[in-house]
Amino acid sequence: MDIAGLSMSLSQTRIQNDVGVAMLSKALDTNEEMGSSLISMMERSTMEQSVNPHIGSTIDLSV
Repeated sequence: MDIAGLSMSLSQTRIQNDVGVAMLSKALDTNEEMGSSLISMMERSTMEQSVNPHIGSTIDLSV
């Protein structure tokens, strides 16, 4: 393989790695936002429990 071909191959590999890292970073940011939203929903749920402690404490089953 000549030097120009090797240089092109190395450049393409670097670009692919950079794109992969950027996509992973975006995925991590998205997961962090989703986690924050989930924590917020759970905190609101506990707030509902403190206001109405009897809600959700029992389950009625009939077969």
